[in-house]
Amino acid sequence: MTVSIASGRVLIVGATGFIGRFVAEASLDAGRPTYVLLRPTSSKSKVAKALQDRGATLVHGLANDKEAMEKLLKEQQIEIVISAVGGGQILEQLSLIEAIKAAGTVKRFLPSEFGHDVDRADPVEPGLSMYKEKREVRRLIEKLAIPFTYICCNSIASWPYCDNTHPSHLPPPLDHFQIYGHGTVKAYFVAGSDIGKFTMKTVDDIRALNKSVHFRPPSNCLNMNQLASLWETKTGRTLPRVTVTENHLLSLAAENRIPQSIVASFTHDIFIKGCQVNFSIDGQNEVEVSCLYPNDPFRTLDDCFNDFLLMMNKDDDQTIKLKQISNDHEIPTPNKPVVEAMA
Repeated sequence: MTVSIASGRVLIVGATGFIGRFVAEASLDAGRPTYVLLRPTSSKSKVAKALQDRGATLVHGLANDKEAMEKLLKEQQIEIVISAVGGGQILEQLSLIEAIKAAGTVKRFLPSEFGHDVDRADPVEPGLSMYKEKREVRRLIEKLAIPFTYICCNSIASWPYCDNTHPSHLPPPLDHFQIYGHGTVKAYFVAGSDIGKFTMKTVDDIRALNKSVHFRPPSNCLNMNQLASLWETKTGRTLPRVTVTENHLLSLAAENRIPQSIVASFTHDIFIKGCQVNFSIDGQNEVEVSCLYPNDPFRTLDDCFNDFLLMMNKDDDQTIKLKQISNDHEIPTPNKPVVEAMA
């Protein structure tokens, strides 16, 4: 049974970031009145403009300005607040939580989680420091009795590079595979569109109230060797596999280069320690998302890898055309995709 508040207004903080955009698009797809918080000094990005064109309302403010956020929540009668801020802004949510408490309009708050269960996972530094901040956010939510849902969606459906913050911007390798450890520890991979879709389903579901919601699609539970074999099948190529040892991942983490070392520490936690698969979901305050929505399928990793093939083919066609034109007009070929900072 669900309790619908689908007409309630949704405020998304961090909607122009990597995960935030998927959530904002899913909110709009669901027909919800969607508000996007932008920093007062920021110019309208292409993402913000695209969301506005789809019907989102752009509002300006700072998540850590308690008084301004309280006023915004009251004036706009916001009922759902979803935060997808990046790693450097995690603690800014503390003021936002206080504003939510003071405003009294919010029926559900989803803080910036969108990864592992931070109360269970125990990565090495510097990833641990980020998780400690997320735990601090959780404890304040619970102390102030803010109605919440914690989204634990595990890994994005792509090749898990250990030195890129958003590997879904890049296709899997074409020269060699880096295999972490023995390549036998499994992880759950979820498409960004599914993260957005299922996140929005939980916001008016009483079964997800004050619970951690875990995304564990069985069809997308693979280890590194299985990922490599899937990509070889797609491309028709057999690539060499290079082992990245546990000690190498730990040394990358110890370099403390942000955000690269954070990604390395999470990679170690996932593919060496097995942080996504080494526990069962059986507590009274947690639920697996497929148990809530058994008739709603996830995109398979096989399907997501097809997208990478199409992207590569499109890039190859564009490069060939530009090279043909450049013979006469000296037009350079496009650069490789740029990986954005951690959302």
